[in-house]
Amino acid sequence: MRIALQCLAVVGLLGAASAPVHADQDLAVKKNCSACHFVDKRKYGPSFQQIAAKYADQKDAADKLAVKIRKGGTGVWGQDVMPPQPQVTVAESKALAKYILSVKPGEAK
Repeated sequence: MRIALQCLAVVGLLGAASAPVHADQDLAVKKNCSACHFVDKRKYGPSFQQIAAKYADQKDAADKLAVKIRKGGTGVWGQDVMPPQPQVTVAESKALAKYILSVKPGEAK
């Protein structure tokens, strides 16, 4: 019985660890994206609306942005620098990228 309970606990932990991450503005705030980005206007970096518009026609945009969120980069927006965000997990970066790409002009999510 004890072994069965331990197995259930491990399965429960594994299930929680692999649960999908859903992003919205709350996760963007929690991960400090709002320190440099606003949804609808430029701050230190481009707005989420500007990013979504720039990448709208790229099929691999979410993957590109997820990598950029974690590793940082420069040159896409002139001299702007996106510092690396290693505290953002891979799952969170993918969810954040999908959220950012979902923001439409005139919309403040």
